[in-house]
Amino acid sequence: MKKPFQILTFLLIILSCILGYSQTTTKNNDQAYIFFLHNRFIEEHDLSEAHPEYGRAEYNEIINSFKSDNFMVFSEKRKKNTNGAEYAEKVVRQIQKLLKKGIKPNKITVIGTSMGGYIAQYVSTYLANPEVSFVFIGCFRDIDIEEIPEINFCGNILTIYEKSDVFGVSAVKRKETSKLKVNHFREIELNTNLKHGFLYKALDEWIVPCKKWASGNYDLN
Repeated sequence: MKKPFQILTFLLIILSCILGYSQTTTKNNDQAYIFFLHNRFIEEHDLSEAHPEYGRAEYNEIINSFKSDNFMVFSEKRKKNTNGAEYAEKVVRQIQKLLKKGIKPNKITVIGTSMGGYIAQYVSTYLANPEVSFVFIGCFRDIDIEEIPEINFCGNILTIYEKSDVFGVSAVKRKETSKLKVNHFREIELNTNLKHGFLYKALDEWIVPCKKWASGNYDLN
């Protein structure tokens, strides 16, 4: 027969295991995931190579900024001449795997800059899950309505564009023409005067709103 002290020690060990499992489960349930899709320049050039006008694309700095706030980040340097629509299907499959594992859709955010933003728009269309969040950065022009009619926004949508950037304007028209459900929709117009180069840099002006959106802060307060 075990002595009272041994029994107490045994019970404390069991309790510690239970609490540890509970904390791990809670942590996993609270984990937020980001899929980051970079711009075309990174696809076509080495990360050390600088754009003649916008300078070096700070891809690693951007990724590390998200990771520093405890986001689980999925991202890779795409191969040159990647088909955007096909790549979007790959991302959709990755998200579906997370969903099958029990990850809640509102814990998943797809963020895309420029070309990556267009890929993210296709992900939104193909996935068609209104609970998943998206941030489209510097990746909408009015002519897209006619030239890319197959895109439909779906989910919690945040768009960020720079006033001096000819490659990005308000995407309200796309929201209005989309046939899928959009639970939340917000837009941010920046005034960095960096033109399209704003998304090459790890700027708080666009990264901080992304983090808030990915955390479920749809008021961006």
